[in-house]
Amino acid sequence: MNKYFQFWDTFVSSIVRMDEKNYMKISYFHNGTYGLRISTKEQIIFLKRFSMMLRAQMPIVDCLQMIANENASKSLKVITSSLAVDMSSGQSLGTAIMKYKKIFGFFCISIIGVGERTGTLPESLEYVAVELKKKYELRTQILSALVYPLIVIIATIAITVFLIVYIFPKIVPIFLSVKTSLPWSTKFLIVVSDFLIKYGWYVLIASVVSVFIITLLLRIPFFLYHITNIILRIPIVGGMCRFYNLAQSTRTLGLLLQNDIPITTALDITAVSTNNVVYKLALESTCIAVVTGKKLSSELQKNIFLFPPLLIQMIQAGENTGNMPTTLAYVSEVYESDIRDRTKNLTIIVEPLLMLLMGLVVGFIAISIITPIYGITQNIHQ
Repeated sequence: MNKYFQFWDTFVSSIVRMDEKNYMKISYFHNGTYGLRISTKEQIIFLKRFSMMLRAQMPIVDCLQMIANENASKSLKVITSSLAVDMSSGQSLGTAIMKYKKIFGFFCISIIGVGERTGTLPESLEYVAVELKKKYELRTQILSALVYPLIVIIATIAITVFLIVYIFPKIVPIFLSVKTSLPWSTKFLIVVSDFLIKYGWYVLIASVVSVFIITLLLRIPFFLYHITNIILRIPIVGGMCRFYNLAQSTRTLGLLLQNDIPITTALDITAVSTNNVVYKLALESTCIAVVTGKKLSSELQKNIFLFPPLLIQMIQAGENTGNMPTTLAYVSEVYESDIRDRTKNLTIIVEPLLMLLMGLVVGFIAISIITPIYGITQNIHQ
């Protein structure tokens, strides 16, 4: 067992190192991955089919070549063909797939390495496919809950701009030709309409430039960290982001520990697999502390905001009972269930609020137009 742990420590340390400048871990494999993209759904199908072929006692190289010759995407064909060539030259699957770490992730590669070492590669591939499917469904559910509000907001802005810039200016001359006092809402719309007509293109260009600048700033680790930290503290949205990262991290860590990977190595891989930079740095510092002999629960307790008391208490129970993988799996299920409930409640609450907002905006414009028309007709009648 000690040799097995030494293997994993050597395995991970050879592919992962800390890059302080970029706040992330990278390996020394960089060639052959530029331009290759495989969606999570395609990865799930690939892993399941690969597992089925291996269960049918097909040679691993033949499996990869068969997948490459089928109607797969161009990226998958390139990857599977490359893996088949590397394995034909004597490399293991875990070593060959390492250069595609940015596509498959360290979690997938680690479980594949475990499967090769223990002779359970088909089961390991199926295992990874199931877990990727759970993560994919959770992420899809969150995005679906956010898409509808975004569409309503964009539609409201588009309708408002159309009414103010194209419809309202055609009616304004009628109001100005009649010597009557205009309500404050109509005067406000006249000012906004004149401003957008004169400087609308400048506003659009400034918005595009601002988005471009923000995108560039997000590539700088300092700004990315602080902006992410701000997002995590936003009501409702921040809570969903924290619970999502906790669900993903605890599930990954639990699965790695369940496959007998040492906790320091498992924490290392979990940190690398985490996309959120705030949680990534927190897990990295926790991993360093655990290497020095400190308990995982005591280190997580130092940051209650990122790691709530429920998680810490469950980890303490897992440390005391020696059943950490099962405990982390339970915690992951708790947070995933909470996210599902939050997304359902968010949809139920946000839908009427957005429709009310859209009605208020359009109603304000309509009243601003109808009120002076009504005043004009009253004057003409008199």
